[in-house]
Amino acid sequence: MLIIKATGYSEAGVNQSQEHIDAMMTYKKSLARVGALLAAEELRPSSSGMRICYPLAGGEPEIQAGPFPVDQELVAEYTVIDVRSENEALKWALRMPVPAGRECTIEIRGLEENANSLSQSGMQTMEADLQDHLHMLRRL
Repeated sequence: MLIIKATGYSEAGVNQSQEHIDAMMTYKKSLARVGALLAAEELRPSSSGMRICYPLAGGEPEIQAGPFPVDQELVAEYTVIDVRSENEALKWALRMPVPAGRECTIEIRGLEENANSLSQSGMQTMEADLQDHLHMLRRL
């Protein structure tokens, strides 16, 4: 997963230049062309978000409304890629266009192997639903 950290610009909702937007589209298309792009999304600024903070000693969680300080390593967007190695992920991250004249931090993190468990359970649910429909049709 390529995690693009938030900046003061992204938190203020300042749009990227058309050049940068076009470069990102080209980058994402190149990922898709080789079958490596799984997801790519921008997040809204933290001013539209909330946090749920659970105290160490237990008890009721505290709910905080955004905005949150940028120095708390906020995420502005992410791209999930399917590659064979950390080195390949690094190569793709280094190819990602960065906005001119602005600071940009890209963090590379691997997903746990069981990350597909939700999609697997979704498939199992759909299969069970189809089996129910087949049983119903057989009774007709």
